[in-house]
Amino acid sequence: MPHPPRLPLNTITAFRAVAELQNLRAAAEVLHLTHSAVSQQIRGLEEQLGFDLFERRGRRVVLNPAGQALLRSVQGALTLLDDGVQAAAAAAGGEAQRLRVTVLPSFANRWLLPRIGRWREQHPALALEIDASIRAIDLQREGFHAAVRQGTGPWAGLQSERLFEQPPIIVVGSPSAARRLLGAQPEALAREPLLGETDLWKDWFAAAGLRTNVRTVAAFNDAGLMLQAAEQNLGLALTREILAADALVDGRLVRLSPISITHWDAQPYHLVYPPGLRDWPPLASFRKWFYDELDRSLAALRAALAESTPAPRVVDKASPKPAKRVPARRSPPPVPAAGRRR
Repeated sequence: MPHPPRLPLNTITAFRAVAELQNLRAAAEVLHLTHSAVSQQIRGLEEQLGFDLFERRGRRVVLNPAGQALLRSVQGALTLLDDGVQAAAAAAGGEAQRLRVTVLPSFANRWLLPRIGRWREQHPALALEIDASIRAIDLQREGFHAAVRQGTGPWAGLQSERLFEQPPIIVVGSPSAARRLLGAQPEALAREPLLGETDLWKDWFAAAGLRTNVRTVAAFNDAGLMLQAAEQNLGLALTREILAADALVDGRLVRLSPISITHWDAQPYHLVYPPGLRDWPPLASFRKWFYDELDRSLAALRAALAESTPAPRVVDKASPKPAKRVPARRSPPPVPAAGRRR
């Protein structure tokens, strides 16, 4: 019985790049090779295996059924190899290694950056590099050690820890607006300049039992910018509670109504990272610091809201009845004896 063909490992990286990009020239740019070198590797792989892996469609190269089967088989192994190389590089760097974290711009601006000073006080020798991006970055390929993402997960090849449950969406305004509107009926809020998404405001007014024509005066592609506009008294904003936490505690914003809603778009936040880095000391230090800061932030927020507004009533958009109050966050993962979260 003839032996099955062996897989030439030196060509697998090129195979994956071409399979994902469906273009030889684009794959060559990613791999820092020439177009002919990538083409030769793919041709050599097919010759050694004894069958074709791609169909040529003009400038595109698309996997055929054999190629699709091969990609499914090698993807997991390649992810493990990428993860192992990153873990080895991190371990070789020790505490001097730069910790690279990618986060959503709104979360970076409104919550993470104000706390970086305390990070530097606690870890002066560990540089923290923050990338603010809405892209779902491939952590292993782009050299990041962790990410704060919003969604339901899971994320392939990554360890995920939910930071807190679906955040409630609340109405906030400047102190000047609060002097007019705090405790007012929803009809009064409807007459104010409103910031953000029209549909979200419609959901909030519906939850408050009010049917009204909603017209916002400004929309934003970043929640942080919208909250800055609200702080400058340009209008009222509907926001995820956690993003307004510091401004509510400091008095730059005031919660104007006890009514809040949940929404499918306001998905939970997660801390994600390659599993191979779980016990890497810099990442373990970051995780512990992050959870400590989150606990501190939520405790201060609860105290501030208890003083300024009645107990919030959360309304789920999908249900006509008030939903149960959404907890701020679930219990964190168990903390090992060394004091680092897993």
